[in-house]
Amino acid sequence: MTGVERIRVRVQGLVQGVGFRPFVCVLAGEHGVAGFVGNDAGGVFIEAEGQRPDLDGFVAALRQQTPPLAIVDQVTVETTDPTGETGFRIVASEGGALREALVAPDTAPCADCLAELADPACRRFGHPFTNCTNCGPRFTIVTGVPYDRHTTTMADFAMCAACEREYRDPHDRRFHAQPVCCPSCGPALRLLGADGLPVPGDPIMTAVTWLRQGRVLAVKGLGGYHLAVLADQARAVDVLRARKRRETRPFAVMAPDLAAAGALVHLRPEAERLLTGIRRPIVLAPRRENAAIAEAVAPGSRDLGVMLPHTPLHHLLAGQAARPFVLTSGNLSGEPIACQDEDALRRLSSVADGFLLHDRRIHVRADDSLIRVYRGRELPIRRSRGYVPTPITVPWPFPRPVLACGAELKNTFCVAKGGQAFVSHHIGDLENYETLRSFTEGIDHFCRIFGVRPAVIAHDLHPEYLSTKYAMERHEPDLVGVQHHHAHIASCLADNGYAGQVIGVAFDGLGFGADGTLWGGELLIADLTTFHRAGHLEAVPMPGGAAAIRQPWRMAAAFLDRGYGDDVPDLPVRRRYHDRWAAAVALARTGTNSPLTSSAGRLFDAVSAVAGIRDVITYEGQAAAELEARVDPAEQGAYPMRVNDGDLLVLAGSDLVRSAAEDVRSGVAVERIAARFHNGLAAAVVRAVRTLRDRTGLETVALSGGVFQNVVLLELVVSGLERHGLQVLVHSRVPPGDGGISLGQAVVAAARDRLSRCAEADPRPAHRRSWYPRKPS
Repeated sequence: MTGVERIRVRVQGLVQGVGFRPFVCVLAGEHGVAGFVGNDAGGVFIEAEGQRPDLDGFVAALRQQTPPLAIVDQVTVETTDPTGETGFRIVASEGGALREALVAPDTAPCADCLAELADPACRRFGHPFTNCTNCGPRFTIVTGVPYDRHTTTMADFAMCAACEREYRDPHDRRFHAQPVCCPSCGPALRLLGADGLPVPGDPIMTAVTWLRQGRVLAVKGLGGYHLAVLADQARAVDVLRARKRRETRPFAVMAPDLAAAGALVHLRPEAERLLTGIRRPIVLAPRRENAAIAEAVAPGSRDLGVMLPHTPLHHLLAGQAARPFVLTSGNLSGEPIACQDEDALRRLSSVADGFLLHDRRIHVRADDSLIRVYRGRELPIRRSRGYVPTPITVPWPFPRPVLACGAELKNTFCVAKGGQAFVSHHIGDLENYETLRSFTEGIDHFCRIFGVRPAVIAHDLHPEYLSTKYAMERHEPDLVGVQHHHAHIASCLADNGYAGQVIGVAFDGLGFGADGTLWGGELLIADLTTFHRAGHLEAVPMPGGAAAIRQPWRMAAAFLDRGYGDDVPDLPVRRRYHDRWAAAVALARTGTNSPLTSSAGRLFDAVSAVAGIRDVITYEGQAAAELEARVDPAEQGAYPMRVNDGDLLVLAGSDLVRSAAEDVRSGVAVERIAARFHNGLAAAVVRAVRTLRDRTGLETVALSGGVFQNVVLLELVVSGLERHGLQVLVHSRVPPGDGGISLGQAVVAAARDRLSRCAEADPRPAHRRSWYPRKPS
């Protein structure tokens, strides 16, 4: 045939596990081209043969049309010799050493699958594992790439003849859907008692009966086990708290549908889109006063975390329960979420009265993602299921592959290459052995599936962080130490694709400072490569060291001593701890086991204790969160706060604590105290930033650190800065807290790597060369 041409096409991006090959087959038929399509470690490869106009239309459609879950980053085309091929087919996947293909995150059931789930005439009616190319499990079941059934945990299940026909039919939406299954050939659902023995009857119906009886149920989800009780049963919630050893931290609630969620919390359109989207995170929203849930579900919180069902199993469970139920991580306090059946039965048998589980293996544990909405955009608090492992694209290439080990608390790690940073799922606090093992196994898994062999290892400066120790034990050529708060600001720059120098405000709990002290309320002049500390919150001692984190009243003692000296008034907080107050003050004054800190988190702790909100915490950040929850939005007053001018700006936190103390003495309502504190701190931050703008000429500000998960403070600071004409960068793709640290470490390491050719003159051995911040001359 005259005019026949043949092309080779390479498609890169999120194109495996999302129905891209069947999509290509359909396009080929529409445009009348012959050839084949397949997966390999680089993405999707295609050879197509036909008339030039048909080939051009085919390639244009590849670029402009995609399956619902696909993301096409690049399409490259080259010509080759025609072969006379007829027809179009999917060929076997090819392996190889290079790993360029992306892995899709787990996604909620699509409308078509939900319709089948509810249709008695469909063979997948009530099937808890129904899925297709447009939805279902991906990341948590993938064991390797290229993405095919044999590289997932669905390899344990042989397809029946009916599923095989769907899988082979180019016109079926399950064409090459790797997790495809049905009741005849897929995973099996079962219900076990706390003793691990099978319970007869329908698992879903019996499980719902148990929930109505006030029992605690363990449910195996996509990325691990959850613990469930009905949200309106106060006694059941109390029992769950006691058994789980989680005294006060809020629980998340699963609602059967959007209307039920809206009866619990006030939902704006952006929050509704998040709740009903394919990722299905927990969304933190203001709780309705008449919400039909037990008070113990979220004590001390104005907000409530709600989510909608994100698997067919959860749809079935929620549909039968027909009312909201608590769905919290399946673990004991301080432990990682259980994801293996034997481990869950061992660890949760003292918590759960029964187990609703199945025999599809979870390869990677993944907690639920937790999102706030700020100005119509996502503000991630925890980025995990539904989001990971979608890469964070950055406009600056990584010269060499990077592994960033993250922080100690709320850990994530990051592997990066090219223009993509793969920030891991939420790992948790590395103090626990099981969590540390999850960290190391997760790094191995990410490096394998994304083909990253790290040449650069980035880590925190704190020598006792287990993530730092892990980095030191690796044998890659270069180690890059990145100061904690510089990493926070760099993560905000990467989140926004901004490469210039900024005024960075990094407010968090604690981080190891470049001077060896504990930082946490920092004003930095920073870019991706370097930073200079331009100001900070007033440094105060932490009486008792780590005990001051767990007991905010100690920080109140330190701040009040700084503000009043020997004339501290007889405040309620002082009376509550009269037998230990003098000892705490003595520790602070002598510096014995009382390291200095500029931490914003510890300032919030002090005000929370002075105001009578929280003297002792049961989880990290509790005192600050409860202080935010008590803010009266109508209060316009602001406590005065000095910004001491000099080469280094110092914001006097003790001024705020003293003002709060005087209001307590005067009987001012706690809500007004909380508001005046937030207003005063925000106003001082804005003044300090304006001073730094005058000194540097910089017009862009980056806000990062866990304190900026507080949307009250965030809005006050952002709006204040914007009123003075400053551009403000905030987070929307990774958390402002320590969950975003690994991304910041990665981009700092890459930026320094781009400039480090001059480092050949460094006399230190290359395998122990570290970069430390220095003030620009």
